[in-house]
Amino acid sequence: MFDLFIQTLGVTAPVFAMMFLGLLLRRLEWIDTAFVSTASSLVFRGTMPTLLFLSILRADLSMALAPALLGYFCLASVASFLLAWGWALWRCPRADRGVYVQGAFRGNNGIIGLALAASLYGEIGLSLGSVLAGVAILCYNVLASVILALYSPAASSDVRSILRSIVRNPLIIGIVLAIPFAYWRIPLPEWLLESGDYFAQMTLPLALICIGATLSLRGLRDSGRVALSCSLLKMFGLPLPLTLVAWWLGFRGAELGILFLYFACPTAAASFVMAKAVGSNHQLAAAVIAITTLMAVVNTNLGLFILQWGGWI
Repeated sequence: MFDLFIQTLGVTAPVFAMMFLGLLLRRLEWIDTAFVSTASSLVFRGTMPTLLFLSILRADLSMALAPALLGYFCLASVASFLLAWGWALWRCPRADRGVYVQGAFRGNNGIIGLALAASLYGEIGLSLGSVLAGVAILCYNVLASVILALYSPAASSDVRSILRSIVRNPLIIGIVLAIPFAYWRIPLPEWLLESGDYFAQMTLPLALICIGATLSLRGLRDSGRVALSCSLLKMFGLPLPLTLVAWWLGFRGAELGILFLYFACPTAAASFVMAKAVGSNHQLAAAVIAITTLMAVVNTNLGLFILQWGGWI
């Protein structure tokens, strides 16, 4: 358990460090609101789509394609989305429902989930986790585009506008473009891949610095109750039933372990970037990311301990 705790902390601690750095840089006035807006736009439109493209491109599809696992995860993601939406209708002001729902069902699978899967299960965890992360990110971005379009003050909520926001979402474009390259193993020039890596590596530091720069005591106080409600749903309310259903359906071993890790991931940094891009309450999004990342150290270790104690993973 101690080793597992250290592994989890090793993944989440750098996330907190970068958010704290963003807060510090804002206090020192080295960065300002204009920087946060520009950097968030760069992440959303450029660096994150590139990161997703390269992650899918390098996944071993022949080793990691598990239709039952991928299908269940997609259904579970939709169920999480609908449950979070239903809960938000009761617990959240209308203006913040898009951010609330996105924060409650959207996990940081591409960074934290994948790192833990690879740490626990090695090459199988990395390959299976990469493909699952790609499917998750595709599902998450489609559903997030829908809910933000419905509740964002800057977005239109008619069907055509929602479809347009999905088709034009840079994160979805990055994933869809990568699929044929990964499936048919289409080679790309080495210099292009290396340049893409340089560009993509800016994603997490920039996104987390922007989140940290947005955090404030006043913002946390104003969104405290809503952010805490969303965080508890994300980290405890949804992972338990989704993992139990997976166990009941017969998933065991690495598949059940990775499913749990992905369900129990803290909220993705992309939720802040998307909320900022559509003019929604990005301060609430930042607060949810910070709280769920802190909670991840507890719920991940507790959940894996129970699954290992039961002999299911």
